[in-house]
Amino acid sequence: MARIKEKFSELEAKNQKALISYIMAGFPSDKATLSTVRGLIKGGVDIIELGFPFSDPLADGPVIQNASTISLERGTKIKKFFEIVKKIRKETDIPLVLMTYTNILYHVGYSKFISDAKKAGIDGFILPDMSIEESKEYLEVAKKNDADTIFLVSPNTIKNRVQKIANASTGFLYLVAVYGTTGVKTGIKNYTLKAIKDVKKQTKGKIPVGIGFGVSTPEDVKRYIKAGADAVIVGSAFLKLIEKTPQNKLESKIQQFTKSLKKQTELTNK
Repeated sequence: MARIKEKFSELEAKNQKALISYIMAGFPSDKATLSTVRGLIKGGVDIIELGFPFSDPLADGPVIQNASTISLERGTKIKKFFEIVKKIRKETDIPLVLMTYTNILYHVGYSKFISDAKKAGIDGFILPDMSIEESKEYLEVAKKNDADTIFLVSPNTIKNRVQKIANASTGFLYLVAVYGTTGVKTGIKNYTLKAIKDVKKQTKGKIPVGIGFGVSTPEDVKRYIKAGADAVIVGSAFLKLIEKTPQNKLESKIQQFTKSLKKQTELTNK
């Protein structure tokens, strides 16, 4: 069974939902990335999204854009990224998802990039700018390599399009919590809570639904889980913590914050 699918099955048996973290590989250094991953795992994270930096990250807010810029400046290229993934894989079997932009894969070639990523230890892909209409080759290559394809829907995605996107998605379906880009925002919108219920109803349990963008506190996690999300994705809050924490305290600070978030995914606590 694929790692991501196996993880959701394991969580279901434990009466838990998934905590998914997003971090930018190479931000602010390779060493910091590995310390962060260790902290995330010790804190109980279920799936890790690793960002690969892109020069024009359209879906990302200022925090992730800044992390992307710094990672690029520090020399994070594809070969280096895969080396980081291989190092992580030597330490853990946790599901790893690569989040980047379509142009990166297209430039290298879908077949080579996805095959190399899979060999390094990547389990699935999130490409925010990959349109369902242009995804035929990407989907074929991913399927051939047993890699999950995680697509995004938003609260204003029309019903038949949600169905089409859900049908092309494996691993989980990524529901964007807010209109606009990623980032730490305050306040949970009623339209988001409604969207969780609507998308869950439409997908009928065939694929887990994860919610992300602007999720930053244990309280956010608790409310989204209560609304029916199968997974909650936290990104910018981790990057902010990484940025302000010295390297020698990074692992423990990440572990502590992760633990506080993960606790809210345990349904027995509700």
